[in-house]
Amino acid sequence: MPSRIVTLKLNGTERELIARPSTTLLSALRETFGLMGAKRGCAQGGCGSCTVLLDGRPVVSCLIPVVTIDGSTVETIEGLADGDRLGDVQQAFVDLFATQCGFCTPGMIMSATALLNRKQNPTRQDVTEAICGNVCRCTGYEPIIAAVLAAAERRRGTPLANAEAEV
Repeated sequence: MPSRIVTLKLNGTERELIARPSTTLLSALRETFGLMGAKRGCAQGGCGSCTVLLDGRPVVSCLIPVVTIDGSTVETIEGLADGDRLGDVQQAFVDLFATQCGFCTPGMIMSATALLNRKQNPTRQDVTEAICGNVCRCTGYEPIIAAVLAAAERRRGTPLANAEAEV
């Protein structure tokens, strides 16, 4: 099967690439577009380190052939920040020390962003379910859950009084 031209709306900008049928979305992001946020972990869809938003839904980009998503919208961790200003979920992860080695962080943040985009007031259970496909070997998940709940509070405009106490 020959290579194809694929058009994506990537982090708000229309982009094109020439891709072989075997090229994954993860490979296209990293090798063609130079976006290194999504990480190559297990390369089998089990760790979540390559999670991005595809048409608003979190997906593991290592399993998606990029030729199958022509015309789609893709958002990566790089698309959440506004210049030097971190996005709300990113900032909550920093503020609540929800990262250690950082390898899982982009995938966690993208899964959390998808949750908060569809649910304004998530419960702890909602957060746990949203990040269940993302493996972290460093934090024990508690700071991550607290950061996602804090980001939800920020989006609602409520203070962070309880979020830091939960860590």
